[in-house]
Amino acid sequence: MNLIALLGLEGLVARWRANVIEGAIAVEDRLELAGMEWADQKRRMLTLAILAIIAGGLTVIALIMLSLAVLVSYWDTPDRATVGWILAAVWGLLWIVVLAALVVIAKRASSAFALTKRVLARDWKYVKDQL
Repeated sequence: MNLIALLGLEGLVARWRANVIEGAIAVEDRLELAGMEWADQKRRMLTLAILAIIAGGLTVIALIMLSLAVLVSYWDTPDRATVGWILAAVWGLLWIVVLAALVVIAKRASSAFALTKRVLARDWKYVKDQL
């Protein structure tokens, strides 16, 4: 004898079972979306790190060679000290520009997983509206 059938709760149990199954599928989809976004974010960060290392190394070499070329050009003139200070000022200005760019990129990186956050917020709103 089936107690659920006797009490007439088959419809309620079937709806709950369907909701649980649908919820599990939704959670699985959200986890898959988060995994895909995480893989995309890791790939972007790795590419960014490699390119930053290469660009940094080449930039240092190029700027050192340029600085040496300028200093050698003015070595036998009375403007040697002035040129040295100008080069130091340019290096300092470049450092400030790079630091500002780094801050901007770091702020943009905080928008990772935007799609997952949006979908989860929509799902949470739907669940609250249903309750």
